[in-house]
Amino acid sequence: MGKGDIKSKKGKINSGSFGASRPKKKQNKLARKIKLKLDK
Repeated sequence: MGKGDIKSKKGKINSGSFGASRPKKKQNKLARKIKLKLDK
């Protein structure tokens, strides 16, 4: 898990992208927490 790993937060910061591990808005963080709980 480092700068080259696109799925990690550091990797997304490095590549300048957004996603589940680096949401753009606070609302997305809540949605991600709910999704992670449902997936387990």
